Amino acid sequence: MAIFRQLSLGAKAALAAGTVFVSMVISRSYLAESLELRAWRWLFRLQLALFANSLMLLGSLYIWRSTVSNLSHSPAAESACFQLWKMAIVAFLALAHSSFFTMLFLVAEEPYLFSLAAYSCLGAYIIMVCFLCTLSGMEQAYQLLALRAGRVVGSLDKTRKLALRPALAVLVTAVLSVIGLLNAAQPPAVKTVEVPIHWLPASMDNLKIALLSDIHLGPTVGRTKMEMFVKMVNTLEPDVTVIVGDLCDAEASVLRTAVAPLGQLRSRLGTYFVTGNHEYYTSDVSNWFALLESLNVKPLHNQNVKISATRAQPGGGEDDDWICLAGVDDIEADILHYSGHGMDLEKALGGCSPDHTTILLAHQPLAAKRALQARPDINLILSGHTHAGQIFPLNVAAYLLNPFFAGLYQVAQATFVYVSPGTAYYGIPMRLGSRAEITELILQRVP
Repeated sequence: MAIFRQLSLGAKAALAAGTVFVSMVISRSYLAESLELRAWRWLFRLQLALFANSLMLLGSLYIWRSTVSNLSHSPAAESACFQLWKMAIVAFLALAHSSFFTMLFLVAEEPYLFSLAAYSCLGAYIIMVCFLCTLSGMEQAYQLLALRAGRVVGSLDKTRKLALRPALAVLVTAVLSVIGLLNAAQPPAVKTVEVPIHWLPASMDNLKIALLSDIHLGPTVGRTKMEMFVKMVNTLEPDVTVIVGDLCDAEASVLRTAVAPLGQLRSRLGTYFVTGNHEYYTSDVSNWFALLESLNVKPLHNQNVKISATRAQPGGGEDDDWICLAGVDDIEADILHYSGHGMDLEKALGGCSPDHTTILLAHQPLAAKRALQARPDINLILSGHTHAGQIFPLNVAAYLLNPFFAGLYQVAQATFVYVSPGTAYYGIPMRLGSRAEITELILQRVP
């Protein structure tokens, strides 16, 4: 205990994060099957919120040190303005930390104002931490270069310098946050992409697929946005509509009315869905499948359907004029040991002949890469997951961590991967360096 008291606050925050992570592993290994499902859902999501908050403590300490502690010895520290400044920083950090807990307590048909404020502060928190780190790095690099050049580094008055950093951080954070909020508040862009497809039947030339992904119904996305997405898709008059995962961030019973507009989608040859990692975080996949089927949305649970120019059916058509539309469970199901779920490509492509066009729905680009390694004859894979980073600097991380980032990739002469940047956003109602999108894919026959 004495050793723990001697640790710095940063070390204590890191230790707390490690402790929560270990508890998640232990509970997943030993408690998942013994606890009642509802209790397990609540425990798992609570652990996720605690883990995220433990990691955030490191950034919060850095923000506090940069914007408050460094000013506490200045002459202005006793002023009323400084006390108000401290209260504002405390409120800002408290709201940012509370964002993950709204997933547990504040999810309904439409977002609560508190949830929107909390997640907006979380976005601003990420921007501020990034800016402060960048500013500090630039200062250190400048001083190092000046030292090596033998120059004396000039400096501002110490008090002015201490005040300039937090003021600049707040200004840049506020400007970028407003830009991100306004960008995310716009309807998603409709992007038309023409994809050349080998083996496409002549009767299905110019088949139109509407692609949705990463809607994230939950604390900050509700029924109103879902209605807007459905109207935009119906305007396109697609032959097929696909939703490639991360539709929801809460249980089906909580979001039943929010997702109801999906039942109004009009797709001539059907609407199809595959799971993303966030469906498994809800621990309610079976109920989501049942709810989606009631809305005429077909989940492809390691399954496929044969689609002809006039109909779609599990067994295929009587002639050769059909394409195989397959879907796999998200790879996160394997990591979470979610019973009865996991990516099973062989099962998903059962009956899909290399002589016919094959389109695979796989939420994560990493799953797309694995699928192509096993079955390079797949013609087109549709994915999401990356959000194109959603906000800077997460764009950089998303680019580095995924084999495909956003947009259309030609992997081989007859093989393409398209990664949607997402139709909405996850939690944080911001888009910075990315744009939400509904994709209109036009399949064009290559003789």
